[in-house]
Amino acid sequence: MAGPDRTVITSSQAPQPLGAYSLGISVSPGKLIYVAGQVSMDSNGNLVGKGDAAAQTRQALENIGHVLAGAGAGFSDVVEFTTYVVGRSSVQGYLQGRGEVYPDMYPDGDFPANTLLVVAGLVNEDLLVEIKAVAALP
Repeated sequence: MAGPDRTVITSSQAPQPLGAYSLGISVSPGKLIYVAGQVSMDSNGNLVGKGDAAAQTRQALENIGHVLAGAGAGFSDVVEFTTYVVGRSSVQGYLQGRGEVYPDMYPDGDFPANTLLVVAGLVNEDLLVEIKAVAALP
């Protein structure tokens, strides 16, 4: 299945990305998929990675992958992530967890746009990371 017309936007005038994300993505979608914020619960409702932001990041991204697959999409169709981490102390773990899985998800380095927010807490006090996504299908 061919992906959407998805083009990474660059600009020498704008500050360059500080990590694994793109400044913007241009897309001509036929269909948008909005993936609700995913956390580190497994399919049985059990918390994965208590106290471990890296493990929680990997599980949240795995859960996003399952939702995308249910829509006939994959990570190459994602045009935007919004990431919430609890406290500045969770940022490094998030970056580590993402760094462990991104090379397989985005081998060409064409990362989706991403907004990273540091928040006081999530719906459950044991959750450290929540990630939502927007994907575009042709």
